Amino acid sequence: MGYNDPSIMAHVTVYSKPGCHLCEEAVRSLQRVQKQHPFALEEVNIQEDPVLLAEYGEQIPVVTLNGTFLFEYAVDETRLRQLLKEVN
Repeated sequence: MGYNDPSIMAHVTVYSKPGCHLCEEAVRSLQRVQKQHPFALEEVNIQEDPVLLAEYGEQIPVVTLNGTFLFEYAVDETRLRQLLKEVN
């Protein structure tokens, strides 16, 4: 299996917390891209994990693709589309 295997879907994680307007904007951006380039989207509330809260604190949202850091504070939709084409 390789990166071009259609059975492997990209996995995007957004680390956020309730009440974070930048996080809400990031999720909306991710959902827009997801409509054109399907991927699994996971939202993680950092307040539910003391380790994540200590790691990210106020530096959210943080977005990763297959576990690799992509963005902090905002999503670059164009860049995400490019990366998803490479992974899928």
